[in-house]
Amino acid sequence: MATLSVVIPLFNEETLVDNLVSRIVPILKGITADFEIIFVDDGSKDSTLAKLIRARDSEPRIKILELSKNFGHQAAFTAGLSCAKGEYTVMMDGDLQDPPELIPVMCRMLLSDEYDVVFGKRTNKANLNRRNLLTLSFHKTFKRFSDLPDIDNMGNFSAMNRLALNALLQFSESIRYLPGLRHFIGFRQGYVEYRREERHQGKSKMNYFRLLSLSSDAIFSFSKFPIRLCLFLGIIGIIVFFLAGLYTLIAKIAGFAIIGWSSTLLSIYFLGSIQLTFLGVIGEYIYRIYKESQHRPSFFIRKFHE
Repeated sequence: MATLSVVIPLFNEETLVDNLVSRIVPILKGITADFEIIFVDDGSKDSTLAKLIRARDSEPRIKILELSKNFGHQAAFTAGLSCAKGEYTVMMDGDLQDPPELIPVMCRMLLSDEYDVVFGKRTNKANLNRRNLLTLSFHKTFKRFSDLPDIDNMGNFSAMNRLALNALLQFSESIRYLPGLRHFIGFRQGYVEYRREERHQGKSKMNYFRLLSLSSDAIFSFSKFPIRLCLFLGIIGIIVFFLAGLYTLIAKIAGFAIIGWSSTLLSIYFLGSIQLTFLGVIGEYIYRIYKESQHRPSFFIRKFHE
């Protein structure tokens, strides 16, 4: 097999580094001797970087991309992909929830020349706790309302050839959702089904706020549903208050109109809430337009340990 690059971003994962290295290196050796593992240290504050450097001393094919600060999961992946030199490249998270044992299967599918991109498709969750239910709900919502109807239960775990990677790296937006962009580029895409396990060590660094932020980036970047929803709500509001006005007019003519101002307050609250919803959705789009117009780099590299 030609050169294989594996990109893995890490942020404060000191408890996972040794297990991750010991598990993935033998798998890659079984595929090809010509590989590189690019660990992206996304501004870790613990001993993650120190452990990676020690691992590199025993395995020279490990490379460490040290970012100047924490730029976020998607930016860290982008930094690693931009430095990958392999003819084939694998993206995977460092929490070992995505089994590296599937990498040989993905590589064989790419080598068959039937696919340019192979991604992992999650079939189920090991434990449907509150966090996993929220993640599952996002994937279902994203599939239903995005402009990518074929996307379903896919994350970052994937492999692609150089042609697909070069296409993916052409995107210049700073707010990005890589699974959506990877699907958007097209090419011949296949998938491998697998069961995503729970973390065995450490705690997830993607808290609820980060998950919500990533979900918002994905939906607002690939869907017109939020702004279309505002239009539908506006039309419904017009219909409701046209009927309410018609009822009020008939009631006054017939002489059975109820004297009071509760209906007026309800009308004000209803219209006000619709207007605030409109402003919030429009604000999300304007914020993203503003961020893209700044043309700021998505990441800065402090040091590349080659």
